Amino acid sequence: MRSFVTKALVATAGLGLALATPIAAAGSAQALPPIMISRVQYDSPGPDNGSNASLNAEYVVIKNTTRSNRVLTGWTLRDKTGYTYRFPSFTLRAGATVTVHTGRGTATATHRYYNRSWYVWNNTGDTAYLRNASGTTVDTCTWKGSGAATTC
Repeated sequence: MRSFVTKALVATAGLGLALATPIAAAGSAQALPPIMISRVQYDSPGPDNGSNASLNAEYVVIKNTTRSNRVLTGWTLRDKTGYTYRFPSFTLRAGATVTVHTGRGTATATHRYYNRSWYVWNNTGDTAYLRNASGTTVDTCTWKGSGAATTC
């Protein structure tokens, strides 16, 4: 869901014309979504024994890339299977992150919990979907299962 900026409006010297012209550059700047999935820790360290500590070591980090607070009330985070976390009344501060853990815990401004008793994210590959309150997909993060975490 991330897009690249590749064109600019260029005024033609002496003719007074404006043309849409691709800009040749060494690299394209990537426009970040206002709210994005920045990291998924899909394989908690150690054996998958289902303890709350192990479950909470599996998590997704969501980042507000803007300079203003964003209301995430009603937004959802889900996997391919459909395991879904729904944000209750919640505001993510400007530039801040919130970590959504799989296990149980006390919700704060920086940590939220699925309150599940087993793992959500597949170690062999999965996709995390972040959707706004109207159900529109805002960002996704996919991995194939090499390692324990991915940066999105």
